[in-house]
Amino acid sequence: MANVMLLLSDEHNPRYSAPYGHPMVRTPNMDRLARAGTLYERAYCASPLCLPSRSAFMAGRYVHELQTYSNCNLGLGFDYPTYGAVLAEQGVQAVHIGKTHAYRRAEALGFSEMILPLDVEPPGDTNHRRRPLAIRPDALERAGGYGPHPRPFGPDPGVVDAAVAWIEERGARLGRPWVLSVNINAPHFPHYTTQELWDLYPEGGDLPEHGLDCASAQHPYARDLRRHFQTEAFGEADVRGLRRGYLGCITYVDGELGRLLDALERAGLAETTNVIYGADHGEMLGKFGMWWKCSLYEDSVRVPLIAAGPDFTAGARVATPVSLLDAQAAIMRAVGAERPAHWRGAPLQEIAPQDPQRVVFAEYHGHGTRSGAYMIRRGDWKLIYVMEGPHQLFNLAHDPEELENLVDRRPEVLAALEAELRAICDPEEENRRAHAFQDRQLARLRGEPDIDMRPTDRDHEEGR
Repeated sequence: MANVMLLLSDEHNPRYSAPYGHPMVRTPNMDRLARAGTLYERAYCASPLCLPSRSAFMAGRYVHELQTYSNCNLGLGFDYPTYGAVLAEQGVQAVHIGKTHAYRRAEALGFSEMILPLDVEPPGDTNHRRRPLAIRPDALERAGGYGPHPRPFGPDPGVVDAAVAWIEERGARLGRPWVLSVNINAPHFPHYTTQELWDLYPEGGDLPEHGLDCASAQHPYARDLRRHFQTEAFGEADVRGLRRGYLGCITYVDGELGRLLDALERAGLAETTNVIYGADHGEMLGKFGMWWKCSLYEDSVRVPLIAAGPDFTAGARVATPVSLLDAQAAIMRAVGAERPAHWRGAPLQEIAPQDPQRVVFAEYHGHGTRSGAYMIRRGDWKLIYVMEGPHQLFNLAHDPEELENLVDRRPEVLAALEAELRAICDPEEENRRAHAFQDRQLARLRGEPDIDMRPTDRDHEEGR
């Protein structure tokens, strides 16, 4: 058995890091981790939005099973057990530092230690109405969120300081396995940086290679998201500034990873600790005129995932699609804990490097699109199954940028991947449940009395 340290950032598109091939951004500590361990080339979140993704990771279940559809946390507080609580019950010291943003408040998540928790106060994000589509009132203010700033990274440095102190003061003295989860907000927008990081990327203020002229940019959901966030009003200078600032934010995250790796070495824990780096979702960064997340396109739904330590092979790359749920299962396996049988995912340690039949699932029911959508990734193929719009089918081996929809030309692939989707859930029924739950949240926000926010139409007790 070994310990585990997880660093989970927010909104990191893996393509913007050196181990995943970016030619400019400097991430020497991610390189360092990849050399020492295993890089997962096709890793995905459960849903490209903070609360749904983090809740799925916490509870080991798909978003539709949890009914954590959006960043509105009104009426949540569900009693699903977290992996931290399960670990603590089995004698593993489970420590969470920093951002929570999940279906329960930090103190109710069941970790052995909860340090500097960053909850979002209810009701959270209330701009999640989809019928008719809500237009975000502060969207245009985000266009100028980049460049040097006196306090660019908010509470993140203090979160990492606390993690370093825990490693050096507690980690080596516990005498039993531990899991340390460190959660920071960067590189999430706004893309503020220090002057030093801004100056590092004078050529980083480029324009996206694929813009509004692409067919994928004209999908109804892509248009919805641009309208919701008013991103078509962003000027060229802001697009360039946001992209340049993002590179600085990535390098900042890399530096914090380096601080944590150095702390493990100073404490004599490097050889007995598995280190995992990931993010809760990606960032479109102007591709197809879209920003931030909320889309099942690769830039939004994919995440970096690098794992090193006694459980992982040095210098390896895994092409098999995986998810953050598999990373959570890997944590449980590394410390010798028993994972609830009904939880989703399989330990990363047990996933073959090349498995063309393995399926990864993601979904989106949050703000900015008129209805839900689901993703199935198997081998080179990816299906985006859209509830109120045309489905999209991409062969990512030949079309990694998702420019050519093959749904009409490859009906046999569509049928096979749709069958995989329906083996996981009934997409029409789950879409109905999502809308019904959000309607109750909106009614509660309007002040209507006696709105029952309990999970609907499903026994959500553990084991079902």
